[in-house]
Formats: sequence, C-alpha cells, structure tokens
Amino acid sequence: MGQLLFPLLMVAMLGFMIFSQRKQQKNRLEALSQIKKGDEIVTIGGLYGIVDEINEQKVVLDVDGVYLTFERSAIRGRVSQAATVETVVEEAVIEETAVTEE
Repeated sequence: MGQLLFPLLMVAMLGFMIFSQRKQQKNRLEALSQIKKGDEIVTIGGLYGIVDEINEQKVVLDVDGVYLTFERSAIRGRVSQAATVETVVEEAVIEETAVTEE
C-alpha cells in the first residue's frame, strides 16, 4: 500500500501544478486581450507607458513623447484603464422673440 501511495501523491501534485499553470496562462491572455489604446501599462522591464497602437503582435507605447515598439508578450500588466470621455450634447435652445409692431 505504501508503494502505491507515493506515486499517486506525485501524480496528484503534478496534475495540480499543470492545472494552476494553465489557469494563470488563461488569465494572462485574457488580460492582454483587453488592453486597448489609451491604457497605461507596465512592461516586463519595468517601463511605464501609454498604449498608442496595438495589434496582434506589437504594441507602440508613448513614454513622455517617445514612441517605443514592443512585442505584446512584453507587457506585464495594465496599470490603469483609458479614461472614458463622455461627450455631452447640449441642445441649443433658441428663444424666439416675437417682434410686434405697434
């Protein structure tokens, strides 16, 4: 019985490690897919910048007016999301004054 317990325990630990690694990889890919223009991100090298362009493989960051190109996999994470700008449309109210001739 003791000879069967150790290999079974090793297989269970290996399965748990593989499962958690796949879960982390899935979460990272999901986070990278949600990055859009205007988000502030940090690279794996510790460089902070704002996303100017993004496609499937490359990211262009604006770092204090200098545009740097990185691979998408070089992104560690998003620091803050792009500020959403709400545009308020105001309707101009035109007051019509009736001019009466007296």
